[in-house]
Amino acid sequence: MGFWDDQRVVVTGGAGFLGRHVAKRLQRGGCKRIFVPVIERYDLRERDDIRRMLRDSESSMIIHLAASVGGIGANREHPGSFFYDNLIMGVELMEQARRHGVRKFVAIGTVCAYPKFTPVPFREEAIWDGYPEETNAPYGLAKKMLLVQAQAYRQEYGFDAIYLIPVNLYGPWDNFSPASSHVIPALILKCQQAIDAGNDSIEVWGTGSASREFLYVEDAAEGIVLGAEHYDGSDPVNLGTGGEITIAELVAVIMRLMDFKGTIAWDRSKPDGQPRRSLDTSRAQREFGFRAETDFESGLRNTIAWFSDYRPDTHEWTVPLLPGLSASGWIGD
Repeated sequence: MGFWDDQRVVVTGGAGFLGRHVAKRLQRGGCKRIFVPVIERYDLRERDDIRRMLRDSESSMIIHLAASVGGIGANREHPGSFFYDNLIMGVELMEQARRHGVRKFVAIGTVCAYPKFTPVPFREEAIWDGYPEETNAPYGLAKKMLLVQAQAYRQEYGFDAIYLIPVNLYGPWDNFSPASSHVIPALILKCQQAIDAGNDSIEVWGTGSASREFLYVEDAAEGIVLGAEHYDGSDPVNLGTGGEITIAELVAVIMRLMDFKGTIAWDRSKPDGQPRRSLDTSRAQREFGFRAETDFESGLRNTIAWFSDYRPDTHEWTVPLLPGLSASGWIGD
């Protein structure tokens, strides 16, 4: 039997952007029992709902992807709810999983947990060397507490909890809401709306000088599943590509791929966010053989093509349910 054949895996956030790709990758790996706790049935901020979800799923593993998340604007508007929702979900879920006898817990962290002025490339050892960038610090610190909890539970209880840190993600099924999207979907949306309206410019926050690293969502799903199967260490592990691009360069690439020939109006009154982000990815390659395979321009083309096909901005659009997801929460029932 393969590793996944007899696993019963809960994927929190499994109906969302990253989660649906992780569920698909688990299926390809041979996992036949995948449980997705949708919020209409299980509010993971509530202890009783978590306990009921664990009873219903009888899971052997939890991959915790559910999060309250957004771009710089959303983080500035909702620092309290982002802190509370992410902290309480993670803390209660891991505690109840331990009590319920779950054998492995895969906690997904965030690159926002790193200090604002981390030396590039970010090495996992530097995660405690300073305070996160202010605009997303409440979110980043709430997610970083999962690392503390995982290490403490391993030390006291022998609980097998690991902590993976993906860099900024992009790809099909991303969030294109103007109120909460991250930079790539926000820029794709701005270009498309300018094209539709016949406008000759788009407005972009900041100066364009900040840099970011981006990981295609299917590569992120691959890294998470490989880590879940092969990694049992207490140290955090970065998931990324090891490269970076400035926001100004990113805007130029998206404009070219979308054939938008207008200009950029930089709103310098808005924050750039963290000055640079680029990860050292050697630990993931060494520990469980993960290396990102999708080159950035191909990933952007796929993302733009998906957006063009679905156009979630033109109607009241909600993410369709995962194929095969039953009312009970199991995929394939």
